Amino acid sequence: MTKREVVKLAYEFKRPPYVPWHFTFTEEAWARLVEHFGGEEETECALDNHYLKLGTDFGFYEPIGNDRFRDTFGVVWDRTVDRDIGMVEGQLLPEPSLKGFEMPDPLDRRYFDDIPQLIARYPDRFRVFFMGFTLFERAWTLRGMENLLMDFHLHPTFVRELFESLTDYIVAQVQEALRYDIDCVRFGDDWGQQRGLIMGPPCWKEFIYPCLERIYKVVKDAGKYVLIHCCGDVACLFDDLVDIGVNCFNPFQPEVMDVWSLVPEYRGRLAFYGGLSLQNTLPFGSVEDVRDESRRLLALGAEGGYVFSPSHDVVRNVPLENMLAFVEQAQAQAGYQGGGMGSAV
Repeated sequence: MTKREVVKLAYEFKRPPYVPWHFTFTEEAWARLVEHFGGEEETECALDNHYLKLGTDFGFYEPIGNDRFRDTFGVVWDRTVDRDIGMVEGQLLPEPSLKGFEMPDPLDRRYFDDIPQLIARYPDRFRVFFMGFTLFERAWTLRGMENLLMDFHLHPTFVRELFESLTDYIVAQVQEALRYDIDCVRFGDDWGQQRGLIMGPPCWKEFIYPCLERIYKVVKDAGKYVLIHCCGDVACLFDDLVDIGVNCFNPFQPEVMDVWSLVPEYRGRLAFYGGLSLQNTLPFGSVEDVRDESRRLLALGAEGGYVFSPSHDVVRNVPLENMLAFVEQAQAQAGYQGGGMGSAV
């Protein structure tokens, strides 16, 4: 059975031969793994991930000097501290107006040109077209977080215009991605804090929900899966998300939600991807702590509806031995027949 088939079984709430996994790392954590395994290809082989990442998360970064980069929307990111994404500099929309602002080309070939060769290279993986900063996050990168939160109340017409323009962009890019033999579209859009929603449930339902419904419908009408990445405490939205077609939720953070009760509660309606503590267990626990939590999560997902992973990209302060521990535990499952780390070390 291919990894692609195993993930589909999990998404369909059928018992897979083993719990699938997908592990991602920040640049610095990835570099440590590459050093350990002796190269990029060796590390890919050792991890034996189940998702094939297509597209790009954030829309390309053009270096402009002094650790600053410009994305396709024109937003400048300072990467002097955060080497993976960065911090937004300035505001492209200093006023609540789209006057003079033009959306970039959603069909820029750089999003799509390498899809055929990646599928040919990893034909057995579950094919996911990644989109990051899709709606709320993209809006605040353009307008500024504080401004956008005030705009919900002071300039609602502008917020609707901005979100509709972004939705047009997203839908156009998704429609192009669906021309390829993909399985799933992954949308990134953080709405949560450590406790509750950033903008509050009423604003989310009024401004964000209608746009998501329109976006997800394009994917569902094509017979594909919807995977969303949304950090924070957003469990209050799960029923709404199920209603508009979400199949799988990530990163599933144990620090902000009860992962142990949510998997059985939503099995048959919503799958989860993540769950291994990145705030506590991975950076501060022992190897045995990591193994124990990994075993518990794998047991939780054995009946389907779960993809095993840390609750976000693994960061630099996670010890190498803890990284290896959760990879080893995933690959120790009885039904797993791949080479994994055993073929790379």
